[in-house]
Amino acid sequence: MGILEGKRILVTGVITDSSIAFHIARLCQEQGATVVLTGYGRLSLVERIAQRLPETPPVLELDVTDTEHLDSLADRVREHVDGLDGIVHSIGFTPQEALGGNFLNTSWEDVATAMHTSTYSLKALSTALLPLMKDGGSIVAMDFQHNVSFPVYDWMGVAKAGLMSTARYLARYLGKDAIRVNLVSAGPLRTMAARSIPGFEELADMWPERAPLGWDTANPEPAARAVVALLSDWFPATTGEVVHVDGGFHSTGA
Repeated sequence: MGILEGKRILVTGVITDSSIAFHIARLCQEQGATVVLTGYGRLSLVERIAQRLPETPPVLELDVTDTEHLDSLADRVREHVDGLDGIVHSIGFTPQEALGGNFLNTSWEDVATAMHTSTYSLKALSTALLPLMKDGGSIVAMDFQHNVSFPVYDWMGVAKAGLMSTARYLARYLGKDAIRVNLVSAGPLRTMAARSIPGFEELADMWPERAPLGWDTANPEPAARAVVALLSDWFPATTGEVVHVDGGFHSTGA
């Protein structure tokens, strides 16, 4: 039996089979969970990628900035599972104008888009699915080191700092419902989302050089395992936490 045997998990953010979310979904299934995916935009692509998982899960359309999508989400999930034990938030988007060293020139409209999609969406997703988590459970969101500034990351770094705070407030307010809320802060990985960041290579090259354990930017498995562990019952008293999966980079100086 796997550590997620019998659990029902919703995973957002699968775009390709290099997505962190894809590997989270795969490991969830391998550990015994029933998985439901959400996708946005090219839904047919997500459906094709879903067929590469051990079992093909249902794929639901979800734009986390669309109130109608969120309002109907719980009912649409109920068509496939009778409740949820876990939610994975692997969603982030920042307009190009808010990245790549353009911090001082970014407009509020672009910042607002980044914050809505990458930060507020954790609260919106969690509250939309709260009716399905009557027996408690675990919410895990994907983070990136946000306690320092990095070249090129700019307003996405601000959005990730906000994500951390959002997770902690959710942990405060959802604790009474036996729901844990945690973040996994992974090192840079060569996903489609990462390739959209101007100057990503400059950012990623720091990790293999400075992480005490080294860091493979092509291997999402360590981060996915951490998410699965937090979704399981093996962390029953952990909430509002950030688990770093970055080869130890966060712990080192220059």
